[in-house]
Amino acid sequence: MKVLSITEPFATLIKEKKKFIETRSWKTDYRGKLYIHASSAKIPKEYLKNEELRTLVNKEDLNFGKIICKCDLVDCIYMTKEFIEKVKSDNYKEYICGIYEEGRYAWVLDNIEPLEKLIKAKGQLNIWNYYSEFEIMDLMDNIEYGWVDKNNNKYKTVDKTFLDNYILQSPKEIIKNKVGVCWDQVELERFYFKANEWNIKTYFLVHYDNDKCPTHTFLTYEKNNKFYWFEHSWERFRGIHEYNTIKELLVDVRDKFINYELNNKYRKSNLVLHEYKKPKYHISVPEFYNHCDSGNYIDFDEL
Repeated sequence: MKVLSITEPFATLIKEKKKFIETRSWKTDYRGKLYIHASSAKIPKEYLKNEELRTLVNKEDLNFGKIICKCDLVDCIYMTKEFIEKVKSDNYKEYICGIYEEGRYAWVLDNIEPLEKLIKAKGQLNIWNYYSEFEIMDLMDNIEYGWVDKNNNKYKTVDKTFLDNYILQSPKEIIKNKVGVCWDQVELERFYFKANEWNIKTYFLVHYDNDKCPTHTFLTYEKNNKFYWFEHSWERFRGIHEYNTIKELLVDVRDKFINYELNNKYRKSNLVLHEYKKPKYHISVPEFYNHCDSGNYIDFDEL
């Protein structure tokens, strides 16, 4: 769903159907459904000084950092002197809820509906996308397991050339190429989840055997005091798995990895788990290993 972040109290004025025009310095060609997100930014000082504006909304009704309503963006009008004078004379309350200057744009909103359940989210600039975890899984279904080499050749299986020729793709490249191993797919998942405030973490699980060194990367998130393993690339366990604790989650992924990927042939000391941050794109296999190994080491015995 497309989202527009707006500072308070202006987002709430839209939700309460007291404001139907959002004024911007830039034009948009987008028309259609739009979520309104009340940003986490402080209330502008000019609002605090404007007595007329302050009478339109109760401070207790404000909701910072949440998607609060949906609407239709039906028009984007270039502001002329005549347009500004018409808004000011026909609907003065609307006029004081925006910045009306020649050369700016009036985004016209219609069919405003407050959400019954508000959605916590991180705001972004411009019009941005918000996805639920289920929508993200649907988007991930467009991606097949595979990889891309330095020359942008695509492969559906990991062969002997992988070690020397693989590069980590950016999210946009994964969407375009429609292939990615778990390392790539986690970065696309990270990209889709970035607007959510669910304590997103990514993990690198590897068994160092001086041969194949099998690995798996995966993404987790915390929501409503539950922990979730979001899995797409590992087809056997594709889905969203719920746990009561992060320990329960990590142990379950570890045990499945041992059972299905290592066939129970492993040494405990060789199996390593790290929490890792977003890596640089276009890095090689050794560089990706080094990046993940420099992350936060997870000791299963101390969880």
